[in-house]
Amino acid sequence: MNKRLAIGVLMGAFLGVFCIIGVGLRIGFEGNKLYLFAMWYNRVIMGLVIGLAGGLRFIDSKYNVLVRGFVLGLLVTASITFTSEFRDWPSFFAGLAYGILIDWVATRYR
Repeated sequence: MNKRLAIGVLMGAFLGVFCIIGVGLRIGFEGNKLYLFAMWYNRVIMGLVIGLAGGLRFIDSKYNVLVRGFVLGLLVTASITFTSEFRDWPSFFAGLAYGILIDWVATRYR
């Protein structure tokens, strides 16, 4: 496994823990275990997708890492947003920010 991919997956898993905490505090932990796991899993998949997309270029600029992280974060976090019927906007916006953060860290430390 290459270093960028490992960093992406680990960052997704780490940030997913914060999603579990945030969502759990908003909607409750009891009775929502499957949804909380799905939120964490969504962030792991986000890290996987971003980790695999190191060569993907959206713009020819040093800001490609930010645009790529935003776009891939949007694509992956949209899946959990659709399944929650758009009821969890904080998680959606966190997913956008996490996509950028995961891509920046994976690119910086690969």
